[in-house]
Amino acid sequence: MILDPPETRALRLEMVARQIRARGVADPRVLRAMEEVPREWFVDGVEPSLAYGDHPLGIGWGQTISQPYMVAAMAELLNLKGGETVLEIGTGSGYGAAILSRLAARVVSVERHTALLEEARFRWQRLGLDTILGVPGDGSLGYPAKAPYDAICVTAAAPSLPEALLGQLRSFHSRLVIPVGSRLRQTLQVVCRTLRNQPLVQNAFDCVFVPLIGKQGWPSAPHEPR
Repeated sequence: MILDPPETRALRLEMVARQIRARGVADPRVLRAMEEVPREWFVDGVEPSLAYGDHPLGIGWGQTISQPYMVAAMAELLNLKGGETVLEIGTGSGYGAAILSRLAARVVSVERHTALLEEARFRWQRLGLDTILGVPGDGSLGYPAKAPYDAICVTAAAPSLPEALLGQLRSFHSRLVIPVGSRLRQTLQVVCRTLRNQPLVQNAFDCVFVPLIGKQGWPSAPHEPR
C-alpha cells in the first residue's frame, strides 16, 4: 500500500493544519486519513501545491474534486468508527472514497460517468486500496445490491432528499450526509430515520456542489456532460 509519500508529506500536514483542523474538524481518524492519502494522485496534470489548495478542482465531465475541508467535514459528519459499510454517491476522482476507505471497513462508490470511474479504479489499485467497490449507475437511486449501509455520503447536490437513499440506511443510527437545495446553493444535511421511517434532518452548513443527476435528483441539462 502506497500512502503518505514523503515527497508531499509537508503539503498534506500543512493542508490539515491550516484548512481542516483550524476550521474545527477534530476527529483524529479523519485528520490522519487526510494526512495519509496523496491528493495529488487524484488530479492529473496539476502541480502538487495546487492539488492541496483550499479550493475544488475540475476533473473533467463537468465534475470536481471537492476542497479538502469539505471532504474532511463530510467524513467527520458520518461519525465512522471503523467497521462500517459506506455508500458514496459521486465517485468523481476517487479521492473521497479513498479517504472513506481509511475510516470504514468497506466503501461502495457509484458514478454515472464510466470514464471517471475507470480512472478512479486505477488510482485505488495503484494505492492498494482494495476495500473500495466502484460501480456505474444512477447515484440518486443508491446501490440496492449491497444495501443496507451504515452511512451514505453524497457528493452532489439534490433538489430534495432522495427516498431511495433514505431507504438504504441500515438502522435508525445510520447517517446520510447530503447537500440539498437549488443548483446554485445548498445546505449540507445530516439525515437519519425515525422509528416511523421519516427523515430526521439536521442542517450543518451552506455549501455549493455540482448537481446530482438522476431519477431522484436533477434532470440532465442540455449543456451538461452525460
